[in-house]
Amino acid sequence: MSTTRRALLIAAASLPLASHAATLPRALDLQRELTAALAQHQPLVVMVSLDGCAYCHLVRDHHLAPMHQQHGLPVVQIDMRSRRALKNVDGRPIVHDEFVRGRRVTVAPTVLFLGPKGEELAERLVGGSIPDFYGAYLEQRLEQARAGLR
Repeated sequence: MSTTRRALLIAAASLPLASHAATLPRALDLQRELTAALAQHQPLVVMVSLDGCAYCHLVRDHHLAPMHQQHGLPVVQIDMRSRRALKNVDGRPIVHDEFVRGRRVTVAPTVLFLGPKGEELAERLVGGSIPDFYGAYLEQRLEQARAGLR
């Protein structure tokens, strides 16, 4: 088998893996997304991410995306430094980075747990450098946020 053919076969075999990378929906209308989350008796989980951030990939791929896809956890992603349009929880048009700055988020990833008025129901989960315990901290914050809804 030629080197070129072998390289093409290897590249083709890796394509399905690349297309199945975990993703989260980008926030478009926080007011609507929050209303939908509350209808499920859940907080709206907002992951603030940064393009190229390795810890963001870890948190998204190993924790939040599976919880969203397998259990229906209401999660949206907001991107630092992005000019992508967004409606804030009050219905006001802003961009992703304006939301990030308004919430004083300075580290990616940061996970927020929002309640009925857009308030934070649990302590933020900042950073992702604690992989052995991240899942436990995430569950703890989710339970705290759910308790705040009761």
